[in-house]
Amino acid sequence: MKPPPNFRPAAPAARALRAPLRLAAALALAAAAAGAAAAELPIFDAHVHYSHDAWANLPPKDAIALLRQAGIKRAVVSSSGDDGTQRLVAEAPELVIPSLRPYRNRGEIGTWVRDDTVAAFLEERLKNSRYAAIGEFHLYGADADLPVPRRMIALARQYKLVLHAHSDVDAIERIYRQDPQARVLWAHSGFDAPDKVREMLRKHRNLWCDLAFRNEHGANGRIPAEWKALFTEFPDRFMVGTDTFTPERWHYIGPHATWSRAWLADLPAPVAEKIAWRNGEALFGFWKPPVETH
Repeated sequence: MKPPPNFRPAAPAARALRAPLRLAAALALAAAAAGAAAAELPIFDAHVHYSHDAWANLPPKDAIALLRQAGIKRAVVSSSGDDGTQRLVAEAPELVIPSLRPYRNRGEIGTWVRDDTVAAFLEERLKNSRYAAIGEFHLYGADADLPVPRRMIALARQYKLVLHAHSDVDAIERIYRQDPQARVLWAHSGFDAPDKVREMLRKHRNLWCDLAFRNEHGANGRIPAEWKALFTEFPDRFMVGTDTFTPERWHYIGPHATWSRAWLADLPAPVAEKIAWRNGEALFGFWKPPVETH
């Protein structure tokens, strides 16, 4: 087909100018869509840390501002040691749900299970401050039956707290043998495959899963069939989580929330709402912010 008589091909320079304009327009549309999504779908972030190495570069007021800008409805926050959590609770008690880690510093992740002083630390903090959970803690296999983890699980039962466990299947099973009524939030869904996660959820009705630091369930805004089937079978048992295990990841909270909304849009709206925020509110609905007295 011949071009019309008045057709003039675009000069290379003109085409080069139009490309950035098209990109800018696409980015503006994406930003607008993300803003609309933020207004439509709040996020309950079940996996946030604010440890001692984050305070200097990200003061509490700025950290809370990041959460609000991302459309985070509420966040389960823990820190190594506990002071970071308390700083955020003081800044925004209606937003922050405090969880107590058995670590006084990051270096105790691999040693706490055999450190008798950890039990005393947990007991002291629980007597003097209020929490909704214990964790996130790292606990694997037979270590769950050591005296310190046993004491931690007993304290969770005594204070009616959720256990936020970064654990393998073996440790989760041992927790339930110690306390069949324990409420466990399984960090990262154990980094297990959908079939194993399904097996555990069918077996333990008081087991919930966060999806922190995973992306295979929502790459490119689409949910693979095996994950979609899992979310559909257990719409009440999954939660979104960022996992700010380093200070730098705090600046990922906003993009992560936007990414989460994108893949959640691949689910029926009622299921998406549950995973986005309703499940977190259901599990932690017992938590009420501290009441100030004057």
